[in-house]
Amino acid sequence: MIVIVDYECGNIASVLNMIRKAGGDATVSGSHEVIQQASKLILPGVGAYDQGMSHLHAKQLPAILQARAAAGVPLLGICLGMQLLGLGSEEGKIPGLGLIAARFKRFVFNADSAMRIPHVGWNTVYAKKINRLISDDQEEKRYYFDHSYYAVCAHEEDILATTEYGHGFPSAYSRESVYGVQFHPEKSHRFGLSLIKQFLDI
Repeated sequence: MIVIVDYECGNIASVLNMIRKAGGDATVSGSHEVIQQASKLILPGVGAYDQGMSHLHAKQLPAILQARAAAGVPLLGICLGMQLLGLGSEEGKIPGLGLIAARFKRFVFNADSAMRIPHVGWNTVYAKKINRLISDDQEEKRYYFDHSYYAVCAHEEDILATTEYGHGFPSAYSRESVYGVQFHPEKSHRFGLSLIKQFLDI
C-alpha cells in the first residue's frame, strides 16, 4: 500500500493523480496505523520549512516516519518534503527528520544578477550516478521547480542528481530507502510520470 502522508502541507491531489496515472494506487492519510501498514511512503510539501515541521509534530509523525525509514520502507520526499528529510534549514529553527545529512541554504545572488528567487519553472536535471529514480540515459530530463532553498549534502555519495541555477545544487538525493527530489514530479509531465513509475517499482 502506497501512503501519501497527509500533514496539511502538500498538494496531495496532484500527487495522487500522478500515482494513478502511473498505474499505482495510493491512500492519503496522516493516521499512524495506516502509515505503519504502508509498503511505500510519499511526503509531499508546499510552504515554509518550520510550518511543515510544526504540522508533522502536531500529528506526532516524525518518530513514525523515522521508524518506517529505518525499517527499509521506501520514502520519497517532494519539494518541501525533501527538505524536511534533512537536518535543518536556514528558513527555520526546528530540526528536520534527520534521514539525510543535508542542510538547506537560501539562494543568494548579486543585485544585478539575472537570477531570481524563488527558482520557479522548468530546469534540467542531470543524474550523477545510477539510481532508482532518474535513468542515466542520454535524454535531457526537465522538471518543474518552485523553491528558494537548496540542499548542501554532507556526503557526496547521497547526491543522485544536480541542477544549475546560478550554481549547481543537488536536485535529488537518497540514502538507503529514503529519497528526496527538490522539483515537483507531479507537475513535470512525462518526466515526472517516469520518475513516479520508477519509485513505484522500487
